[in-house]
Amino acid sequence: MLGMFLAFAILVIWVSNHWLSERFTASTKSRAELRQALYAGNLQSELQRNAVVPLLLARDPVLIGALNSADFSQSSQHLIELKNQIDVASIMMLDTGGRVVAATDRNLIGSQHRPEPYFVSALRSNATVFNTFRRANGAIEFNYSRRIETNRQLVGVIVVELDLRRFEQAWSSISDAVLVTDSEGIIILSTESKWRGLTEDEALKARSAPSAIERAIQLTADWTALPSEAFYRGGALMRLESKIPFQGWRMTTFTTYASVRERVNGVLALEIMLFAMLLAGGFYLTTRRALARSIFFQRESAELRQLNDSLQREVAERERVEKNLQVAEQTLAQSSKLAALGEMSASVSHELNQPLAAMKTYLAGAKLLLQRRRPEEALSSFLRIDDLIDRMTAITRQLKSYARKGGEALEPIDSRDCVSAAITMMEPQLKSRKVRITRNMPPQPVMLMADRIRLEQVLINLLRNALDATKSMAEPAIDVILSAGQVATITVRDNGPGIEDLDALFEPFYTTKAPGDGVGLGLAISSGIVNDLGGRLYARNGRAGGAVFEVQLPLLNKEIRAAE
Repeated sequence: MLGMFLAFAILVIWVSNHWLSERFTASTKSRAELRQALYAGNLQSELQRNAVVPLLLARDPVLIGALNSADFSQSSQHLIELKNQIDVASIMMLDTGGRVVAATDRNLIGSQHRPEPYFVSALRSNATVFNTFRRANGAIEFNYSRRIETNRQLVGVIVVELDLRRFEQAWSSISDAVLVTDSEGIIILSTESKWRGLTEDEALKARSAPSAIERAIQLTADWTALPSEAFYRGGALMRLESKIPFQGWRMTTFTTYASVRERVNGVLALEIMLFAMLLAGGFYLTTRRALARSIFFQRESAELRQLNDSLQREVAERERVEKNLQVAEQTLAQSSKLAALGEMSASVSHELNQPLAAMKTYLAGAKLLLQRRRPEEALSSFLRIDDLIDRMTAITRQLKSYARKGGEALEPIDSRDCVSAAITMMEPQLKSRKVRITRNMPPQPVMLMADRIRLEQVLINLLRNALDATKSMAEPAIDVILSAGQVATITVRDNGPGIEDLDALFEPFYTTKAPGDGVGLGLAISSGIVNDLGGRLYARNGRAGGAVFEVQLPLLNKEIRAAE
């Protein structure tokens, strides 16, 4: 019943909201259209009223006489008196050379206006010419100009500037945003001063008035299927546009729908209050019915308390068992760590065989070089042997720290250096087997927080396994790829026969090599090292054959680098 009541209430409120919104929206739109018609009519009336002023001034005998006699001592005062009578912004009289000889603003007397469009257009026409003049500071002025003739001879030009700014002030006193554009779509009048001289799109990008207008315009542009006066309820706006029968001018107004939402919300609030009262009455009746059943529930409360006490005792027993389980888990973890230490100790010879084999190769090469009397090149081999001895020392030192969690030797490193060092370590064996090795690394550093020695140990293990896997290949090849995305990935890929049992690959003492070639600890140890460094070691078979090993490690981000 409650669900049906709520569904009915929601339906009534939704229908009311839709109907009231349409009704109040229509009335708001009608008032906005009426205001726009009044604005356009007043503007057109002002333009038409002032259009006749230049004609009357061009026939004024006082002004004509001053131009003929070149005596302008009383002309400016005469223009000031005429300005006050006809209510315009300013009046200027220019001679045939474009120089101001009389003006309501005496500061302009003597200034040169020959190149101005209102002077040039007046000379070219026998009728009154309307001009839109934009000053250097961005202000837009409107004026009428007309030539003054005596016996069909040009004697001067009269320029009447219109005061259309008062319309902007009148429009600013209401909630509408108003703008007027000329035939080229340039805003010449607007309630927002920064819009003048721009197109409508440029004006709204430069500064919205208010910001809700810009949102409404953007939505209107997206919903092209809606009419041009598309509106949005709530805090949205309505855009209205009309033509002004004067030189292709158009007027656009933006009207807010805030009043519509307020009126609709008022009615909806009354409906919600009524439904709330009905719902409260229903809850009251339900409460009375529930009170009648409370006696029955009181009888059952005693049994519930007994069950609760029994449950608490069971919970306490479970907590005690969980504590014992945690102790057992800690003991098992310690035992596992000791077992891992035993595996590491047993694999010391496995880890040291790699640098020993390389040392043997370098010694043989140095001996041959000394026999050929090339001591400088032999010295290079001895230096590499010295590096290998240091590496063997570092490997044995790792056994001492394996019992504790890794991280004491972590430092920011460039993983490219680790890859290069590992390949260099395996270089003698790769050359002796004539293995084609391909190295692909990015040009920029790939920084990690890791132990360089241990990471190189992992890569050498993977390279040695790849080398062993390609023994039966006619053209053995190994690819080493370093890439950086969300994590750093080091891929070692060979063209060998692949891996048969991927599930048991990382278990200790699992190996596919012949007896004596390995004890099956290399991958297990490598996986443990990568896990200590915060990464994962994956293995799979390539699509074209061969085994693929991927070492994924977290990148050193900027925050960690700054802290270090």
